Amino acid sequence: MTAVRQRVHDAVARAREVTDHPVLTHLARVGLVAYGVLHVLIGWLAFRIAWSVGPRAEDADQTGALQTVAGSPGGRVLLWVIGLGMLALALWQAGEVLRVWTGLLRPARRLRTAVTCAKCTAKGAVYAVLGVTALFFAVGAEYDAADRFRELTDDALEIPGGTAGVVAVGVGVAAVGAYTLVRGLTGGFMKDVDLAAAPDRWEPLIERIGSAGYVAKGVAFALSGGLLVYAAATEDVSTATGLDGAMRAIAGVPTGQWLLTAVAVGFAAFGVYALARARFPDRDPST
Repeated sequence: MTAVRQRVHDAVARAREVTDHPVLTHLARVGLVAYGVLHVLIGWLAFRIAWSVGPRAEDADQTGALQTVAGSPGGRVLLWVIGLGMLALALWQAGEVLRVWTGLLRPARRLRTAVTCAKCTAKGAVYAVLGVTALFFAVGAEYDAADRFRELTDDALEIPGGTAGVVAVGVGVAAVGAYTLVRGLTGGFMKDVDLAAAPDRWEPLIERIGSAGYVAKGVAFALSGGLLVYAAATEDVSTATGLDGAMRAIAGVPTGQWLLTAVAVGFAAFGVYALARARFPDRDPST
């Protein structure tokens, strides 16, 4: 057992040489910048929906933001930069697991480490999906997240136990939204910023901007999960459209124009926070 454990430690050490390499860190910062820009674009698309600016806007979600980039001058090149940067960020984020995994060997820290590893893995998966999607757009492939999400939901509802599975996914998305909302209200997101490297005068501003962003994202994702649960309960997949569906649902309620404007501003604020994190990234996984 000791020999096996030593081999595992050696393998992890070699993997960390890759995930901790300065080059990957710089590429991950490019990914964080791209992540921030995408959120600013999502905020702009949500604002267009709220105020009906111009022709029918692209979906107010990640694919809509990528479509906006694709239609800009030099869009294909930018999509390659975004895609590769996001994949680097995914690998860098996954490296957090390698930094804390030994806690799984200690009974007193096992649960907390498992939760941290799960969060880091989930974040890495989100970044990877965004990176792959950006590369799809870069090579000219067509993809609509809202339509695909609706199709997957419809297919799932047709199989035995599918309704329960869709409900579980919806509850999970809503839980992520609630977690994001709480993180915004408590300022827990500041652990991802290297405050020692950031000027003291910037800290309150970064916290206020980040708080607004996390609260907006939390509300949107919680609503998205709720709409998915509703789709499963009513077997009407028209509401299962992900983030864009949540944005349009907000716009459809009384005073929705102003509520969606607030959410749009929040998403843009999250984008600015991501840019600040790119400038002062921290690798503290909060174990």
